[in-house]
Amino acid sequence: MERTCLAVILAAGDSTRMKSSKSKVLHPVANRPMIAHVVEAVAHTDISSVALVLGRDAEAVAKAASIDGVEIETYLQTERKGTGHAVLAAREAIARGYDDIIVTYGDVPLQTDAPLKAARQALADGSDVVVIGFHSDKPTGYGRLLVKDGELIAIREEKDATDAERTVTWCNSGLMAINGAKALDLLSRIGNSNAKGEYYLTDVVEIARSLGARVTAVDAPEVEMTGANTRAELAVIERLWQERRRHALMISGVTMIAPETVFLSYDTVIGQDALIEPNVVFGPGAVIDGGAIIHAFCHIEGAHVSAGATVGPFARLRPGADLAEGSKVGNFCEVKNARVGEGAKINHLTYVGDARIGAGANLGAGTITCNYDGVNKSETVIGAHAFVGSNSSLVAPVSIGDNAYVASGSVITEDVPADALAFGRARQETKPGRATGLRERALAIKAAKKAKG
Repeated sequence: MERTCLAVILAAGDSTRMKSSKSKVLHPVANRPMIAHVVEAVAHTDISSVALVLGRDAEAVAKAASIDGVEIETYLQTERKGTGHAVLAAREAIARGYDDIIVTYGDVPLQTDAPLKAARQALADGSDVVVIGFHSDKPTGYGRLLVKDGELIAIREEKDATDAERTVTWCNSGLMAINGAKALDLLSRIGNSNAKGEYYLTDVVEIARSLGARVTAVDAPEVEMTGANTRAELAVIERLWQERRRHALMISGVTMIAPETVFLSYDTVIGQDALIEPNVVFGPGAVIDGGAIIHAFCHIEGAHVSAGATVGPFARLRPGADLAEGSKVGNFCEVKNARVGEGAKINHLTYVGDARIGAGANLGAGTITCNYDGVNKSETVIGAHAFVGSNSSLVAPVSIGDNAYVASGSVITEDVPADALAFGRARQETKPGRATGLRERALAIKAAKKAKG
């Protein structure tokens, strides 16, 4: 579309019903602030610029809305006098003469670009005002869109509707597109002669028709127009977002055994033929290549899992974890900021942080890379096909060479050359009969404590 367009996003509400210490639009859906979801949808509508109308937590909201490649100007609505008043907070931007003006809301994070594009197309086809509506099986409480001969003749609020009008199931979403050449004139004519003394954007429909302008409506899926005013509604939106994204991934070739138990982030990437078992949580920045297997009860964030690699069950991959093809991180393991080489195995009960694990290496149960000294973090390097026995502590910075062998129960504080065998443990001593004395002493102490009450 070669027409210029300004998107006005209203995000100045006080969020009183959210009962929160921060702005409503900062609350996350799929680990991303609601406002960022809205900006992304708008950005896919071939817009020229975004005018973001702010109120509470203005600086934080502006920062959360910032997306690469999207030009955003911010405007402060210092008084709350209705949606029409809020749009005019961006008067300076509207006055620049864009072909199209679209108005949307920062608390409608499920919206996509399709209805906005449809509204812009209606403007291109000759409409002056285009209202975005949705059909609902439960329209009670919503304003109804009344259409005659292809034009929108009114938005009738529930309390003002006749019995016949209440049977209409096409509802007002609040989103709107306006002819840029007429926008300021129409918006400036909105009055506040109502019980609340506020300026309502919906009055533009009646004003435009009174001036002989053409007013129409386009349809959007009801789910996309779902807004969040309370935390209960926010939870509903999270569920809807997750359902939509899970479905899209499964259609693309991802297997989810129990999809309703898998939770994704806004940027989760999962390739074709990957298998995701039940109760898996993906934090931001997770990339799972095709053919990888994520077993049940795993948490993965900021990590990359290559094709053929397996994770879990009950494993945690933290930011910077990078698993090469065919590698394995097993149950009750944690990996952070570490490259795990091709075919390497970290099977169980192991922590690997700030490390590089060579191809084909094997880390036994209970292995720990001791990467933090209380002030600084250091790296552990384990060579290709090295073997680290169970219950070993590798005190970084330290290097284990290719094909080296670390005996079980070792504390390794010095580099181990390639092909070497390292023991880092005290020599075992056995004292015959001493266990009986120790046990008797312990029982006596316990009895004395019990006697004291």
